[in-house]
Amino acid sequence: MTTAQAETGRTVTTDIPARLDRLPWSRWHWTIVIGLGTVWILDGLEVTVVGNIASRLSEPGSGLPITSGEVTGIAAALYVAGACAGALFWGRLTDKWGRKKLFMITLAVYLGATALTAVAFDTWWFFLFRFLTGFGIGGEYAAINSAIDELIPKEYRGRVDLMINGSFWLGAVGGSLLSIVALDTDIFAANVGWRLTFALGAVLSFVILLVRRHVPESPRWLLIHGRDDEAERIVSGIEREIERERGEPLPPAEGELTINQRRSVSFLEIGRTVFSDYRKRAILGFSLFIGQAFLYNAITFGFGAILTTFYDVPSGSTGYYFAVIALGNFFGPLLLGKLFDTVGRRVMISGTYLLSGLLLFGTAWLFDQGSLSATTLTACWCVVLFFASAGASSAYLTVSEVFPMETRAMSIAFFYAIGTAAGGISGPLLFADLTGTGKVGDTTLAFQIGAALMCLAGLVAALLAVKAERRSLEDIAKPLTAAAGKAKSGVRSGANSQGPGSSPPPGAGPATA
Repeated sequence: MTTAQAETGRTVTTDIPARLDRLPWSRWHWTIVIGLGTVWILDGLEVTVVGNIASRLSEPGSGLPITSGEVTGIAAALYVAGACAGALFWGRLTDKWGRKKLFMITLAVYLGATALTAVAFDTWWFFLFRFLTGFGIGGEYAAINSAIDELIPKEYRGRVDLMINGSFWLGAVGGSLLSIVALDTDIFAANVGWRLTFALGAVLSFVILLVRRHVPESPRWLLIHGRDDEAERIVSGIEREIERERGEPLPPAEGELTINQRRSVSFLEIGRTVFSDYRKRAILGFSLFIGQAFLYNAITFGFGAILTTFYDVPSGSTGYYFAVIALGNFFGPLLLGKLFDTVGRRVMISGTYLLSGLLLFGTAWLFDQGSLSATTLTACWCVVLFFASAGASSAYLTVSEVFPMETRAMSIAFFYAIGTAAGGISGPLLFADLTGTGKVGDTTLAFQIGAALMCLAGLVAALLAVKAERRSLEDIAKPLTAAAGKAKSGVRSGANSQGPGSSPPPGAGPATA
């Protein structure tokens, strides 16, 4: 008897993953995108607002005894540190307790922390709740990306994942424009406007929390954790809804999977799976996350400071410039996302990383030569980040789909935490220090470091990226609970395994890695 059978006593043969993958795009899938993807808009709003209000927070009368460097350096690093800690803490619970429970809890943590940031009265309070806000957001990365990839059909998984992660930049646009209004002392007092930006984030997250209640638990997670009857009810309900929408029966699904149900996976098994069985994929994940984390966390938190330091742009006007590069970031995943499902993961991941790195080297050279104005620097960054944004979003897609389902959330959390700790904590601290000197050469060096890391990650992707486009998750990485063959005494999941109006599928063995 296997460990899994000893824990639950059941082996289940199911076609639920195949049924989810063969679904056509529908209104139900848009519900998932809206319910789960909109949180990145909040993350973008949070990060951008803090970067743009740094100069105002440091001015007399803001209500906080804090410097601009502390906002873009220490507070930014604490936010990222909180996100790393939150990813690891919540990521383990996401694999153990389920996707839905955690994406509700983590959003509630974010809501409370950002609301309390709005009433900060001292530096330590601001630092504390920036950390806790990140703590909630970090958990969201693991829970949301796991749920999205397990609910979205394989034909659309790449572009949808990129579009959702890229929606961060819609929040960045909103944060940029919001900061312009909030920092206008003709409208709000210096100690009021910045507080309203955080309060708005809390209100928006509460609305998303209400919408998210209607998103179901991942049927794939339910299957492995002994709740196959619940998984069957959810999938059958989705099929009926889509059939009513289309006015015709769904095509039959092809392929079955036999699993030994279990309640949990140990840290030892997770570590052995990720770092021994999938060693090359682990190297790929580290490379992609470190490259994009350094570039994005450094520039996101420091772009406003560059404009005010080198181009004398008023602090209340930096939001206009940031809105432009945020739009470039958003349109990158939106317009390039489909190519990740058609041209393929390896070409697109390596291509976007390398191209953005090379363009950033060019931008650094122009900046060093004094050839750029605030407007042309913004235009250069817009082009660089058009490609970098698609590449950065693909990092989350990659670590979400190339490891077994039982380790998915923890894998996302681990690579996000380690990669972001390396690039996202050191990035803002180093970048704030370099730009704070007011020397062109120091800021050029920061640009070059980010460019080099993006190029190195692109080279790793060219060698190690996995051909995951239009393949089922179970085919990309076989579940740890997958049986070697169908057990004679196995229990089939669901009486109507194909949904209404469909015929049974041809028999098929378990998916292979």
